Amino acid sequence: MRKLSFSPKFKKLVASLKTRFGSKGSKKHAARVRLHRSFRRSYREDYLRKLEVPGLLYHAMDSFRIIFKNWKLFLPLILIAVFFYATAVGVMSEETYVKFQDVLEETGTKVNYSNVSNFVKSGLLLVSTVTTGGLNSGLSDVEVVFAVLAFLIIWLVTIYLLRFRLAEKKVRLRDAFYNALTPFLSTLVVFFVGFLQAFPIFIVIFTYSMAVQTDFLSTPFYALVFFIFAASLLLLSAYLLSSTLMALVATSAPGLYPLAALRSANDLVAGRRTRFVIRLIYLALVVGLYWVIIMLPLIALDLFLKSHLSWLTGVPFIPFCLLIMTCFTFVYITTYLYLYYRRSLSYENTH
Repeated sequence: MRKLSFSPKFKKLVASLKTRFGSKGSKKHAARVRLHRSFRRSYREDYLRKLEVPGLLYHAMDSFRIIFKNWKLFLPLILIAVFFYATAVGVMSEETYVKFQDVLEETGTKVNYSNVSNFVKSGLLLVSTVTTGGLNSGLSDVEVVFAVLAFLIIWLVTIYLLRFRLAEKKVRLRDAFYNALTPFLSTLVVFFVGFLQAFPIFIVIFTYSMAVQTDFLSTPFYALVFFIFAASLLLLSAYLLSSTLMALVATSAPGLYPLAALRSANDLVAGRRTRFVIRLIYLALVVGLYWVIIMLPLIALDLFLKSHLSWLTGVPFIPFCLLIMTCFTFVYITTYLYLYYRRSLSYENTH
């Protein structure tokens, strides 16, 4: 029987295909962490991955320390962000803030707590202001686009400054604005992916509003069904967004494509999502705590001064304080996440 013979070029092509798509796979795909991707049993030692990073309190305080230590860089950045947001998007009007005060006073007369101190009133006013819009409610589509672009720019500039300062290199804010926006398109693509992954949350919000309007939750059985449905969708979004947040940090590196950033971030948090979610919950607690510590005295001072000095009635003091606090909070969240990503990546490379 005649034996088939192949040309050397064809043999070389087959060998290269085996190297790339064979059982061993390429180095790029072999190095990836792929957990729970089949119906095979996942063992505990496979999906529990060690990660030695500083504790929760140290991580939160270290983020504050870095910002305050480099205040000459971050303070102008926050002021620029405030100016850009105030001019392009706007802040909450003083009339809206006064309406919150009037509603609070009317509610106080009805439930008979009008004699409560200004500090308690300021706390209720802070909660009502933040939960109903904070900066500016009723934004148009163009204003929403400007707001997203503004915060993405601040995100990239903050990471650029942190990368240089943690490497103990000198950097100027002007250079950060010129050079940090190189991966802006990649960051926008990853942000869009995160927006799509947040759709289960939007579905929960929409279905909850419809359930409240139709009294669907008045029946205990239906309420239990909705709770299981909402919890499943929220867990799905939390699972997907946990790696996308890390990808937003990873894609800030110049030359890294969006899909590569998503893959590397997914490998980094694989088997560590629970610890990362705990970090995010602790971050929310820290942010809420310093908002209360800073904003409550300011609102109480505003209520006291405007009750004694009538000419201060139209001054939008609290709306601008809310905007400054929001911009600082965004810089702090960026610093917090970047430090976690940097330390996780350093541990991954050394082990």
